[in-house]
Amino acid sequence: MATINMHFFSHSLKRAVPLTALIPLDSPFLPPQKNSEIQPLKSLYLLHGYSGTHTDWSHFSRIRELSDRYRIAVFMPSGENHFYVDDENKGSMFGEYIGKDLIDFTRMLFPLSSSREDTFIAGVSMGGYGAIRNGYKYADRYGHIIGLSSALIPYKIANKEPGFKDEIADYGYYRSVFGDLTELLGSDKDPEAIVRRLIETGEELPRLYMACGTEDFLLDVNRRFHDFLEENKVEHTYRESAGAHTWDFCNEAIADGLKWALGEPPASPMPD
Repeated sequence: MATINMHFFSHSLKRAVPLTALIPLDSPFLPPQKNSEIQPLKSLYLLHGYSGTHTDWSHFSRIRELSDRYRIAVFMPSGENHFYVDDENKGSMFGEYIGKDLIDFTRMLFPLSSSREDTFIAGVSMGGYGAIRNGYKYADRYGHIIGLSSALIPYKIANKEPGFKDEIADYGYYRSVFGDLTELLGSDKDPEAIVRRLIETGEELPRLYMACGTEDFLLDVNRRFHDFLEENKVEHTYRESAGAHTWDFCNEAIADGLKWALGEPPASPMPD
């Protein structure tokens, strides 16, 4: 397993940005491959939560093991509390960065499959929202979405007024990230609106897996989005199980999400 920490220039953000990558070309779970036999890797773009960094998944989860066992390259960018959406006024195009720059750069640098079906996006909390929003917005590039304890907060903050505050942040913050909150629903920051447009245009939707703990403070918005998908006959997998907004729940859910997408992983060998 090659673990790489780097910076590269994002044209969408107009600056150098950090990125952590896991590249399992030397996986102990699979036989070695000669250079001429190396098959393109599937790729997973994995988003962190609010107040986190691009190193969170490496530090707090079992993603390195899962990357090795499935032989899937994992790329962990920084979202900087921007919910992975675009701010046209400031020129901070985080959604475009996730949907275009990140994929283009990593495909140039590493032996990745260019197939939509081999390209995954996942995230937890703020990153779960970012995965769902950008997975659907860039449906021509992502074939699979995994949203864990997703902070689908357009439901919670739409039409809120100054003085509002919830478990995550306050009105001023939400206004700075999402713009005019009276216009949020129906915009391209509203996952429901993006899905509706895909249905109307007849475009192929990515496969979606969602998971949330029954003690999670975001359970209500996850259920609401699940209900919306059910009502519109959008194929997806939705799972609830005991758990709160914790890494313990997330670790189980990311393993289950990858199993849903990729099947059973190769068995873990014992050391010699």
